[in-house]
Amino acid sequence: MNLVIDVGNTYTKIGVFDASKIIYKNIIEHNALKKEVQNIKETYSLIKNAIISSVSNINEDCIQYIKNVYNTLVLDHLVSMPFKNLYDTPTTLGIDRMALVAAAVDQLSGKNVLIIDAGTCITYDFKNKKEEYLGGAIAPGIRLRYGSLHNYTAKLPLLELVSPKNQIGKSTEEAIHSGVVFGILHEINGVITEYCNIYPDLTVILTGGDAHFLSKRLKNSIFATSNFLLEGLNYILAFNNNK
Repeated sequence: MNLVIDVGNTYTKIGVFDASKIIYKNIIEHNALKKEVQNIKETYSLIKNAIISSVSNINEDCIQYIKNVYNTLVLDHLVSMPFKNLYDTPTTLGIDRMALVAAAVDQLSGKNVLIIDAGTCITYDFKNKKEEYLGGAIAPGIRLRYGSLHNYTAKLPLLELVSPKNQIGKSTEEAIHSGVVFGILHEINGVITEYCNIYPDLTVILTGGDAHFLSKRLKNSIFATSNFLLEGLNYILAFNNNK
């Protein structure tokens, strides 16, 4: 069994895997990680290996605790990957994006794949049929767009996500919701269309915290999955342990 930990910008996601099957998942606050790992240790005694991916600050004491309990791989740019990285600045590539590409290699080998991760940021990552990672794009996510409208203007309110009923907002709040939500939907649909023009056989994966909300509203054919990043981390762990 493997313990997989993804420390994101906003929350920490934890998964327990039996081979390639996820049997437990939880989303917690960053400061609850050590307690969560202690509870998992008591419940799943067969876990031997762990992997930690972090794009945020993580308590060093907590990392050391996990290392003391499990054979732990801390993901960085020196860890071997199951794909060829053609990014011009590979050491600046987010390790969460690396994990997403690894999942695509594992589950969609020999296919052109665009992975869209809709979280704090929306990232677009592409790997081709040769298992080569070519790059992608980074854009503000839903809550970043709401926040920026409030923080960088004098009078616009800070709103929570609401699905707009109409494209034409008839109040300031409705206009903000329309601008944020429809703006993102048009962006994602546009990006997918541009990739499909180059790669007609494109497979699109949508994941991340806002994937469920967005997937029901996108016109393009996509596969929505909530565990793709965790699955990618589990595959990286297995890939390195089997070398």
